[in-house]
Amino acid sequence: MLDIRFVRNNPEKVREALAKRGAAIDMGGYDALDAKRRAVISEVEELKARRNQASKEVAQAKRTGGDASAIIEGLAGLSERIKALDEEAAAIDAEVQDLLLAMPNIPHESVPVGKSEADNPVVRTFGEPTRFSFPARDHVDLGVALHGIDFERAAKISGARFAVLSGWAAALERALTQFMLDLHTRSHCYREVMPPVIVNTRAMTGTGQLPKFAADLFKLAETDYWLIPTAEVPVTNLYAGETLAAEALPLDHCAFTPCFRSEAGSYGRDTRGLIRLHQFNKVELVRFVRPEESYQRLEELTGHAEAVLKALGLPYRVIELCTGDLGFSAAKTYDIEVWLPGQNAYREISSCSNFEDFQARRAGIRFKEKGGKGSALVHTLNGSGLAVGRTMVAVIENGQQEDGSVVIPEALRPYMGGLDIVRPV
Repeated sequence: MLDIRFVRNNPEKVREALAKRGAAIDMGGYDALDAKRRAVISEVEELKARRNQASKEVAQAKRTGGDASAIIEGLAGLSERIKALDEEAAAIDAEVQDLLLAMPNIPHESVPVGKSEADNPVVRTFGEPTRFSFPARDHVDLGVALHGIDFERAAKISGARFAVLSGWAAALERALTQFMLDLHTRSHCYREVMPPVIVNTRAMTGTGQLPKFAADLFKLAETDYWLIPTAEVPVTNLYAGETLAAEALPLDHCAFTPCFRSEAGSYGRDTRGLIRLHQFNKVELVRFVRPEESYQRLEELTGHAEAVLKALGLPYRVIELCTGDLGFSAAKTYDIEVWLPGQNAYREISSCSNFEDFQARRAGIRFKEKGGKGSALVHTLNGSGLAVGRTMVAVIENGQQEDGSVVIPEALRPYMGGLDIVRPV
C-alpha cells in the first residue's frame, strides 16, 4: 500500500506512475475524498477547541456563582455535531483505505516503460536452446507414454487442470523439491519454514492478493479462510504487526508448499499439461531487508533462483518486466524463463520482485536500530526458487531422447536413488 502522505503530497507523481502501469485508478475521486476528509477533520478540531473553551467557561461560571445553563446547552449541541463528524470521518477513512488498497505500487525509476510483455527486455541468457535431430515432443506426450503423468484420472477425481504423478514422476517431483531446499538452505543460507497453506483475509490483504485478486483465489466456503496461491503470503505475514531487530536483517526464509489458483484470468491459456494447474508445488524465497539494500538483495535473490537452473543444466533467460507488465505489488521484477523444446519457447519459471515497503505497510512490518528512537518499514522481496512442476516440465522436455526416454540431470540422481534415465516400458 502506498503511503497516504506521499499520495497527498505528490499527486502528479502518483498519476504519472500509475499511467505508466496502465492502471485504471480514479485519482480525481481520491483527491475529492481526501479533500472532504481534511475538511471534516478541520471542522472537528475547530469544534473540539470551542468545546474545550466552553467547558472552561462553565467551570469559571460555577466557581463565581454565575448562570452556565446557556453554555451547557450549547455544549450538548457541539458534542452531537462532533460525534456526527467523527462518524463521517471514520466512514471517509474507510473509503480512502479502500482506494489505497486498490492502488498498485509505483515502479522503480529503473523499470523500463512499456505496455505489455512484448516490451520486456532480455537482461541475460544461460546456455543455448536445446535442439534435437528428431521432432521434439512435449512433456504431456512424454510423461503419459512413460506412465508417470495421468490427467484422465486426475480429472475423474478433481476436474480439469489437475494431474496425478506416479512412479518416476512422483519421485522426480519430490527430488526436485528436496534439491531446491538443500541448495537454498545450505548454499544460500535461507532458513526453511513450513507454514500453513490456509490463511485468513488479513494475511491475503497484507501481501496484496486482496482485495484485487479475489477471483483468482480459492476461498473456503462460509469462512474467513483462503488457500494460498504462493508461500509468499504466509511467510511474509509471519512478521505482520512486528518490529524486527535491525541487526537481524536481512532475514531470509524459504518454504515448500502446495499452491492453489483458480486461474480465473487465464482465459484458456496453457490448458494442456502441467504449466497452469489449479494445484501445484513451489519452493518460495522471501527476504526482509533494509531499504537501502533492497535492490542489491533483489539481484542476489534472482541469482539464487537462477542457481537451480544452472545446477540442472537447463537453458534459460532473465527478462526485466516493463511498467505495463509489472505485478500489482511490485516495484521491480525479473522473470526467469526456462527453455521448453516441446513448445519451442521460453516460459516463465520464476518471478523475483522487490516490493519496497508496499507489503510492509499493509502488513505492519517494521524494523528498529538497536538503541534507536524510531522504527521504519522493512522492504520485502520474494521469488520462486522454483516452481517445481514447471521445473519438471523443463527436465522432461530438455532431457528427452529419440526413443522417448528421459535423461535425469546429474544433480538430481542422488535424490532419485541413482536413476539416470527413465525408459519406456
